[in-house]
Amino acid sequence: MKLRDQIPDLHAEGEWINTRGIRTEDLIGHKPTLIYFWSVSCHTCKRAMPLINQMRDEFKRELQVLSIHTPLTEDDKEIESIKKEAEKFNITEPLFADQSEMLSRRFQIRYVPAYFIFTKEGELKHFQSGRNGIAMLRRRLGRILE
Repeated sequence: MKLRDQIPDLHAEGEWINTRGIRTEDLIGHKPTLIYFWSVSCHTCKRAMPLINQMRDEFKRELQVLSIHTPLTEDDKEIESIKKEAEKFNITEPLFADQSEMLSRRFQIRYVPAYFIFTKEGELKHFQSGRNGIAMLRRRLGRILE
């Protein structure tokens, strides 16, 4: 994805957790949105979870957060493992288990964790992936929410 691209279609095969489902239209026109991709087998993702939760809670009035689990291995597709990790790491926001990797392909995920910040109009303003950069993500989020 490139800056200024619109939020991709969120309709995909998989299971929603913590919600009945989210459509792309549900995210546009309200607040900026942080969408992050993670995997149960990604240790870097797990280290970042408390920081993501902190931002989610701190900016709950100004920001929508959506979590997407993308499998890195066949074992990562086990829905019970995803639910267990979501509970363990206090993922309370809408979570999509992307077993078919449809959303991962639409968002062009190469590495996890991956973070996307969209404006309230649905335009991509920031993207980053990999182990570094939570501080950068927080700064960019702060600028977008000002």
